[in-house]
Amino acid sequence: MLIVNPFAVAGASLPAGFLQWFLVLMLLAVVAGTLFDIVHKGSARYFFANMRLSKHKGREIGGGELVSIALQTAVVDVLTSGEFCNRKRRVAHLLGMYGFVLYVVATAVMVFGYPTASAPTPAIWPLLWWIGALMVLVGGCWFWLFIRVDVAAEGQSPFRLAKADLFVLSLVASVTLAVVWAATGGGVGLVFWLYIIATIVLFGGVPWSKFAHMFFKPAAAFEKRVSRANGTAENLPTQTRDDPAQQQRHSMDLLRDAPADMGLGIKREAPRHY
Repeated sequence: MLIVNPFAVAGASLPAGFLQWFLVLMLLAVVAGTLFDIVHKGSARYFFANMRLSKHKGREIGGGELVSIALQTAVVDVLTSGEFCNRKRRVAHLLGMYGFVLYVVATAVMVFGYPTASAPTPAIWPLLWWIGALMVLVGGCWFWLFIRVDVAAEGQSPFRLAKADLFVLSLVASVTLAVVWAATGGGVGLVFWLYIIATIVLFGGVPWSKFAHMFFKPAAAFEKRVSRANGTAENLPTQTRDDPAQQQRHSMDLLRDAPADMGLGIKREAPRHY
């Protein structure tokens, strides 16, 4: 089961090229949905305007420093999800991210490279597909059932649905149906078509889900690092609270005489006071 290409099994009962064209359409849906999201929310306009503003206000950054910032963004913010302070959330995110990459790459290789049983599929690709799918399920279900803010901190039911949950829920549904479909032989039946429908919702729902965030977050992290490096810091205060100049700000009146280190505070225990 773990070394069988389920797409080759299904391809024997489907019109020639069906799965290949389906993947192409899903890719186009992601591109179109992301572009729509950028235009609708004005994300690109905001980033470019902010970068132009910071360029005129801050110091000039050389090419070598920009490359260094880009590498830091790629390693810390993208490859290791360094923006997550919560360790559990970070691990769940990394499981889902790397699992999804393995799952998608293995799917593309098997569909385009080995579409029928006449071209034997190397065992490594179905195995990587299974590993990726199970990583997505572990990370996605862990996040959905235990880590979501409204579940972990607000006491809401893990089965409560909201628009913001479209991406995670459709991803988990699509991969779960894929695993069930492959485990039952990979034929063309009810589970297969449910898998197709869930996949259409996942990739076709980009404008209404958080799918496009995987493209926005690296750009936002890079822009944030650039603004810190050139001194503009996105117009946020850069001085610490114990700095005399910072203490003169009106909003610091109540904290002016307070010690710089006031203990763990809210981090002392998990926020479970509903």
